[in-house]
Amino acid sequence: MNASDIPVHRRGALRAGAGAVLVGVLATGCSGRGGAGTPAGPVPGDTPARAVTDGTSPKNPRAAARSASPGPAPGPRRFPGQPAQIDHGPRDRARVALTFHGQGDPAVARTLLAQAERARARVTVLAVGSWLDEHPGMARRILDGGHELGNHTQHHTDISSMGEAEAYAEIDDCARRLRRLTGSIGTWFRPSRARDATPLVRRLAARAGYPHVLSYDVDSLDFTSPGAAAVTRKVAGEIRNGSVVSLHFGYADTVAALPLLLTEIDRRRLRAVTTTELLT
Repeated sequence: MNASDIPVHRRGALRAGAGAVLVGVLATGCSGRGGAGTPAGPVPGDTPARAVTDGTSPKNPRAAARSASPGPAPGPRRFPGQPAQIDHGPRDRARVALTFHGQGDPAVARTLLAQAERARARVTVLAVGSWLDEHPGMARRILDGGHELGNHTQHHTDISSMGEAEAYAEIDDCARRLRRLTGSIGTWFRPSRARDATPLVRRLAARAGYPHVLSYDVDSLDFTSPGAAAVTRKVAGEIRNGSVVSLHFGYADTVAALPLLLTEIDRRRLRAVTTTELLT
């Protein structure tokens, strides 16, 4: 089990000002240096409307509805030459993948997505199925922002300690919710409460339709609430070409740190892309 995936209760009060940072960021949609403090435009909601762009007449509402309906989301891909568990991409290309564990306050999630979009970055969200049950509109919000969506089990419990049937249900139940909401089971599977998947979990993920399990080589440790500066230093000190970074929705430090991280990524002439784009 890896501590980075275990919800951690903050010990004592948050660092001075952390709560104020989150409130301020949620109010402005941005935080940080290098132009990141510029007030943002409207943050997309859970179910953004889609404009009809094919010339369909508003007098034909059925045709308009068809043209406005999104198609199925991308599904998993097999990457020849890559292992069953992937923790980084090619080291010879100036790209990195920011991956988020999808759980927590949806308002914080929308703020983080909007921050990425303002920087023209794309991210990968591994969503918990029970979170999608509570906030189903977040699935389309993630995809409509140009990001990709994957599976982080149904209940975010310790999958490594489960028997075969229970572990498979955790993977498959989340996959079913993703398919119902988006038309596909998502692009990736990441085990819950573990950085690395056991051989059994890798086998069960393949049975559920995921050729690869997604891990990471840079752990931000944002879940420990160490402060935005510490999160930024941790990632900036370890990130390099091809890195896959683990981050979380639901933490004030992540909200405050992300604009700084995106500025640093840009300064190094790296591109923040989805994990699928990292490998293609």
